[in-house]
Formats: sequence, structure tokens, C-alpha cells
Amino acid sequence: MINLCFHGIGTPPHDAPAEEAAYWIGTDTFRRVLDVVAVRPDVRLSFDDGNESDVEVALPELVGRGRTADFFVIAGRLGHPGSLSAGDVRALRRSGMGVGSHGMHHRVWRRLRPPELREELVLARERLEDVLEEPVRTAACPLGRYDRTTLTALRRLGYTRVYTSDRALARPGSWRQARFSLRATDTADDVAAWLRHGDRYTVRAADRARTFVKGLR
Repeated sequence: MINLCFHGIGTPPHDAPAEEAAYWIGTDTFRRVLDVVAVRPDVRLSFDDGNESDVEVALPELVGRGRTADFFVIAGRLGHPGSLSAGDVRALRRSGMGVGSHGMHHRVWRRLRPPELREELVLARERLEDVLEEPVRTAACPLGRYDRTTLTALRRLGYTRVYTSDRALARPGSWRQARFSLRATDTADDVAAWLRHGDRYTVRAADRARTFVKGLR
């Protein structure tokens, strides 16, 4: 299967960090991508960062097409300008969407000191759980970066599924799920090519080997 990851939809805020603005795609491109995957039940959708466009643009388009997605929220940005509010997060759940953790401050989880790692993996999840009044069991690694220590900590804390940004195919039941993150320069035609690319066995084998090695670092 293939996981597609979106970030912001539309025009990024003027103060968005460059590494985040590079992953915002246009609204028309977003709609065309949804049309491309409409008949592909093997495509799973997710959204990182918890931008306002998740509820203003993405949610209506998903509901109108009968699709669901997982939204990975930066807990430390809840209620900030341009980001989701607590009410927005609850609205996503009421609409049948999944909500997971993207950490507290959108910093890479590799090589953090224990107090910082606790803030990212434990306190951020607890903040989301307070908002939702239900357990949060999934997470997405900020900027897609991880190592063996990160994965070990996530498993120990009971996360049932963890998403990366390896631009590789994923096995449906796997604990670690690779994703293709759309960038500002990607198009619906690019997504269609990724779907065709995924039908080749030799590529699937290469993807699995590459992500396996990353998890051993």
C-alpha cells in the first residue's frame, strides 16, 4: 500500500519556516490528487503539523468524497494563529478522522535529551488526550527523521503505529509506516506515477531494505 502525507493546503503563512512552506500544495492540486486516489483503497491519507487548512480545506473535501485520513497534530501549537484549535481537533474526530501526535514543538526526535524526549513523546500525547478525552495511539516523526532509539522509545510508550516520510511503500499491518510527503513542486501526475511505480516488485523490495537499514542506526 502507499501512504500519502499532506501538510498545508493553499498559501503558506508569511511566517512559516522555509522547511514547512516547501510542503504546502495548492488547493487545486490537492483536489486533483484526491481524484487520482479516489478508486484506490490501498492509498492511505494523512496530514502533518495541524495547520488550519486541515479543517478549512481538507476536511470538507475528504467528507465530500467519503474519505478518511489521519491528522498528526503539533500539540504545542494548538490554538496558535494558523494552527488548529482544540475545537478543530475535536471536529476532526467527530467527522471520523484519526488524530495522532506530531510532538510538542516540531523538532527532530533523534538525539534529544531524556527530558526533551519525554516532552515530545509523552507530554504532547497527554495534551492531545486531554483535548479528545480518549487515548492517542499513533504518531508521526517530525520531518520524517528517526533512528533506532526513537523507534524503541515509541514502542516502549505503547504507540500502536508510527509514520515516517521515507518515500517508500508500506505493508498494511506494519507498525512502522513509510509515507510519500507531497512537496510544493509535486503534482497529481507525480502521485499517479508513484502509484504505478508501486506495482513493481523489485522496487518494493528495495524500499523495504532501505527503511530497514534506517531503523538500525
